[in-house]
Amino acid sequence: MSYISHAQLAERPGARELAEVATATHEHIVAAELMEATLQGGDRSDWSADEIAVADDALQRIDDAVSDAQATIDGFLGKRGYLPLSPVPGIVTAWTRAIARYFLHKDRIRTDEKSDPIVRDYRDAMKLLQLTAEGKFSLGAEDDLVSQGTGSPEFTAGSSTFRDNLKDF
Repeated sequence: MSYISHAQLAERPGARELAEVATATHEHIVAAELMEATLQGGDRSDWSADEIAVADDALQRIDDAVSDAQATIDGFLGKRGYLPLSPVPGIVTAWTRAIARYFLHKDRIRTDEKSDPIVRDYRDAMKLLQLTAEGKFSLGAEDDLVSQGTGSPEFTAGSSTFRDNLKDF
């Protein structure tokens, strides 16, 4: 099961960005429209066989990055017994997007990492995954493994330390 679909990737980060980062070195960058059609399973008859082959190669690179991102996520979630995920929580889809995007951008020239949204999103995802593995962050409403101790307060009848201490006044 994939944690993110091609259509979700076409929406964000978008076909144009994916075409730029997933096209093999020394190839002409896949046209954004062709990458969109490839991601969405649309009509690609307007492009040549060579262009489609380059787009398919870019799609394979995207799929490889998503697969690596999912393996990373599974490594953290497996520690808490979350696997297999069904349904996939939205937060996991967001983490997959952030991590795959970071993997696809690995060869770019780095800017200030503190203000780089790709690095920030990746680090945020990794931090939340670590917290999830430690039981300090929940996957959301669908989370069956919410940490123990949550719920309503427990009341007991009998004496109270506070009341017992008030007797001395």
